[in-house]
Amino acid sequence: MAAGESVTLEAYLDRWAGGDADRGAVAAAVRAISAAGVGIADLVARGPLEESLAKIRGVDPNAGGDAQKELDVVAEERIIAALMPTPVAFLASEESEELIPVNPAGRLVVAVDPLDGSSNIDTNVSVGTIYSILPYDAAAHASPKDAVMRPGRHQVAAGFLAYGPATILVATFGAGTHVFVQDRASGAFLLARENVEIPAETKEYGVNQSNVRHWDAPMKGYIEDCLAGKEGPRGKDFNMRWVGSMVADAFRIFTRGGVYLYPGDKRKGYAEGRLRLIYEANPVAFLTEQAKGGATDGRTRILDIAPHHIHQRIPLVFGSKAEVETIASYY
Repeated sequence: MAAGESVTLEAYLDRWAGGDADRGAVAAAVRAISAAGVGIADLVARGPLEESLAKIRGVDPNAGGDAQKELDVVAEERIIAALMPTPVAFLASEESEELIPVNPAGRLVVAVDPLDGSSNIDTNVSVGTIYSILPYDAAAHASPKDAVMRPGRHQVAAGFLAYGPATILVATFGAGTHVFVQDRASGAFLLARENVEIPAETKEYGVNQSNVRHWDAPMKGYIEDCLAGKEGPRGKDFNMRWVGSMVADAFRIFTRGGVYLYPGDKRKGYAEGRLRLIYEANPVAFLTEQAKGGATDGRTRILDIAPHHIHQRIPLVFGSKAEVETIASYY
């Protein structure tokens, strides 16, 4: 990108896709998701003026096992509508138990968390949309679910939108991680940072430390060593930063480094962590590795883990590569 040049997401996708049909399909899906995200961002920005959207919907949790808010459903509906004219065959969503048929002639499957961090809707904290894109061939896959139930290394693109002071798209197409920001004057997403690199070393970690009593020994040991500071075995002082909305925590890491930790613990329903592999951990891990960071469940590279359920949960550590490797060494 030349100095002073403003590259729109549309132009970037056109240049990236060229005349390749497979890339063109991916570009169409990303355009649709980003367009849906603009509408979702507008609803989020209305805050208490749309108070009904922050209310819990019914008494049953969503397919992912979390309380479902009205805006979760609205976000999913907007994404489905946006994807209908694109080459996306099926959508896997946190809000739905089974795959959602989209376009019978599609050549992609998309996995999405329509509104990550929705528990923060009514507190004016950044929330977002996370997506993962995988190739789909009806002749090669026994079922659409087979196309989704593959290790994350098979992703062809991934990203997230963060709805905060700025509406931001962090995206990868398998060759670097890039940041686009919506220009509110024109409405277009503009390329703000190309080929982001997460610093390998860090003095910052993000974790919900109130759960320390529930953690296993390796995670307790790591945090205790961080808290010991310069006088401890790590030989340096650490800062803790925790928003509780993964897209907000992730964007901080892509901006200045750090690590994010959501381990499994001893509480009921938390043994395997709380984040979903297919539509949360996999896309974030893909973005992180493309930004020269690392992502693991403590023992295994996230992108090598074979899913056994669409809504499978998993422990997640991602961010600055050297620090992720240090955390893994505790296990």
